Amino acid sequence: MRNRWYLPCKAAFDRLLALVLLIPAAPVILLSALVIKLTSRGPAFYTQTRVGLRGRPFTIYKLRTMIHKAESLTGPRWSLPGDPRVTRFGNLLRLTHLDELPQLLNVLRGDMSLIGPRPERPEFMPELEKALPGYRKRLSVRPGVTGLAQVQLPADSDVHSVRRKLAYDLFYIQRLSPWLDLRLMICTLFYALGMPYERLGRWFRIPKLDDVEQAMHSHMHEDSPRPTRRSA
Repeated sequence: MRNRWYLPCKAAFDRLLALVLLIPAAPVILLSALVIKLTSRGPAFYTQTRVGLRGRPFTIYKLRTMIHKAESLTGPRWSLPGDPRVTRFGNLLRLTHLDELPQLLNVLRGDMSLIGPRPERPEFMPELEKALPGYRKRLSVRPGVTGLAQVQLPADSDVHSVRRKLAYDLFYIQRLSPWLDLRLMICTLFYALGMPYERLGRWFRIPKLDDVEQAMHSHMHEDSPRPTRRSA
């Protein structure tokens, strides 16, 4: 990981900026919560256990986008495109990513960072660690509200989609820097306001799939053991 000095600074900056962002976010959160209560049965807010830094579990906060007790009959499962469990207003919240705003509280508590890999559910961890070598390396930094993978790829729906995001997450951890975080933060803000990501990615020079795959290939090549020369 580059710029190790940045990690403690990043944690302090995250808390400060989350506190500032909560001021304009609070009315949006409250108004969204009111609409949720008026349009669907159940609580406005949703909590779930996620896996954080170094494998420590924590409770994540979100605005509810699905019907109440959506997994009561199916158990833990990924959400698929066109998922019938997502409410009409929940679809809007997901498209605008406003359902993630309560996670500013997680940042204030130190559970999360503003920028980083998305935190996974503990129910899915054994399967993902078995299928994807190196998956646990994501836990070397705090999970993020947004991040390099989140701004470019859709939500996880199966192991294959997680494999794609893992490459972005490991790339981010290797290249972690204030400049990369700043670009991702600004890009996320404009994306949430409705600006097309393709244009934002070019403007802010966000690393794309080719950059990620090339860097990960080089990293794996450097980490692979080199053959030892035998003496005659």
